Parts: sequence; C-alpha cells; structure tokens
Amino acid sequence: MDYRDAGVDVEAGRGFVQRIRSLVDSTRRPEVLGSLGGFSGLCELPSGYREPVLVSGTDGVGTKLKIAQITQRHSSVGIDLVAMCVNDILTSGAEPLFFLDYLATGKLEPAALAEVVEGIVAGCHQAGCALLGGETAEMPGFYGPGEYDLAGFCVGVVEKSQILDGSQVQLGDRVIGLASSGVHSNGFSLVRKVVAEGQRPDSGSGYRWDEVVPTLGDLSLADVLLTPTRIYVEPVLKARREGLAIHGMAHITGGGLPENLPRCLGPDQSIQLQVGSWPVLPVFNWLAQAGEVPQSALYDTFNMGIGFALVVPAHHVDQTLAWLAQHQVAAYAIGEVVAGSGQVTGLPD
Repeated sequence: MDYRDAGVDVEAGRGFVQRIRSLVDSTRRPEVLGSLGGFSGLCELPSGYREPVLVSGTDGVGTKLKIAQITQRHSSVGIDLVAMCVNDILTSGAEPLFFLDYLATGKLEPAALAEVVEGIVAGCHQAGCALLGGETAEMPGFYGPGEYDLAGFCVGVVEKSQILDGSQVQLGDRVIGLASSGVHSNGFSLVRKVVAEGQRPDSGSGYRWDEVVPTLGDLSLADVLLTPTRIYVEPVLKARREGLAIHGMAHITGGGLPENLPRCLGPDQSIQLQVGSWPVLPVFNWLAQAGEVPQSALYDTFNMGIGFALVVPAHHVDQTLAWLAQHQVAAYAIGEVVAGSGQVTGLPD
C-alpha cells in the first residue's frame, strides 16, 4: 500500500500549489520576502511607523460553506474568509499586512479548491493585504465527498498611538452604521433551516437553492445568500488617514448588533439604537416571514443590514456621513453612546 491507496494524492497536491502560485503572487506587497512554497512566509514591517503594533485575527466562514458545496459555487466563500478576519483587526485601527489560509478536504478537487483560492485572492486585493501562504490538507475519511472546511488568519499593523481600544469613546458620541451586503457569514445554521423548512406563500414548506423569491428580486436564494461579506478596510483606513475623527469601531458578526456593538465601548457605557434609522435588507424580512423568526431573534442572530459601525463625536456626524457618501459607502446615523453597563437598548423585544 502507499499514500494514494490511503486516499491522499501527493501529486495532486503539488499540482494544486503550482496552479494557484500566480494567483498568490498577484497579492504581493513590497514588504513580502521570499515566495510561495517555503515552510513559512516572511513579511517586513512597512516603513513610516514609529511604534508599530502587530494586530492579529482568525476566523472561518461557518456553515455558509454548506451552501457553496451544495450549489458548487465556491469563489464567494473565499472572500468571506478574508473579510471575517480583516474586518475584525480593522476595528483596532490596523492595516492588514498579510493573510494565511487553512483549507482541509476529504479528497483534493483542484478545480473547486482553486475557485476557493480565487475568492481568497480577490478578498486580499480588496483588503490590500498579501496572501502569504497557507495549508491544504487532504484528510480522507474525515470529510465526506465534496466537503471542505476553511480557516483564515490575518496580521496587520497600527501605530501604537492610533490604536482604538474603547478608551476614546465618550458619552454622547454617535454611532454610524455602514451597510452590509447581506447576511455576510453568520447565522447560516438558521438560514439553512429556514430554506429547508420555511413556510411558503402557497402554504407549502421548504425552498430550493436555485429558486427565485419575488421579494428578493431576480436573484435565486443561492445568489442572495452567497453574496460575500463586505470588506470595509479601504474606506475606513482612508477616512482615518484623511483626519476623520473615529473613536471606536465594531464589526457586526455572530450575535448581531446587541453582542458586537458593546465590544467597542469603554466602562459604564451603552448604546441606544434607533431602529428604523437604517433600511433592513429584504433578505432579513424574507427570513422573518418564511421562518416565522421573531424580531428579537433576528437582531440577536443577523447584522440586519449593518455590517460595520463607527463611533464618532456628535459634531462630526454630518461630516462623516458626507465623506462616506462621497466615497460610495452607504451609511446611516443609527444610535448614541449613553451611560450604562454594556447593553444595546432600543431593539425589538
């Protein structure tokens, strides 16, 4: 017996690395040393920092991968993987430098996995970071046919004096929400249950992934639900570099607004939201209707149309909104920092 008899194709693995080499090279930053294929990736710190601080983040895509695998549409989840990591480190004020991915599968399917890597590369281009390397693990017997899992790891850098850690946030500051592109990459266990068992207007139950739902436009459910997570790095870093006053930031991921907004606050602070001050995307209304999901559960699970939040001084709200509009970023004044103990109030019961 040999390794191929055990289900691992070493030659296919080598061929896969060669196939993606040019994609990886396209994300190269000036600070990157060496090339793909070594035991590790090397990256210098960018010049111009007096007290550089490294910021790291790691995440996955969750069960959204199931939809990609069922529908054989793999590129968008690569963007999701990058987005989940770079948006997280952005909340500290960090510029993403490099990204690493871990891709595990039962049997290496080069075409499908190359599509995943194409998405990762697209996400790195959007975030301005280098895809420094990664790991592709073939694990027969651990994953079923056509199944794979993804994890990502990102490192960024920020000037020590520019770190956002909650200490800058003040009572009376306003919260500006940046629009999400859809469900992003959280809550998909509930999404998949709604699709499988949700109530139809014709009194039936369950939906098909290729089905077009009239309230969602001319797109299929797969089109809508596989829309990749928006990456906020470029406009937010540019806003800070151009002197906009930003006291705090939050990435709205699992747990929605009530769980993530307080993570950018200081002690004895809460946020009062004004529900209705931003448009809720049609996909969330469809999930509520088809799954009979209570409003409180929607807000506890999904981003509800707000993928990222900025906390700014009250007298800078109009200036910030105007700047974002000028840079084609949909944004809304959605709340205020008030005295409290880390709650988000104003949400539906």
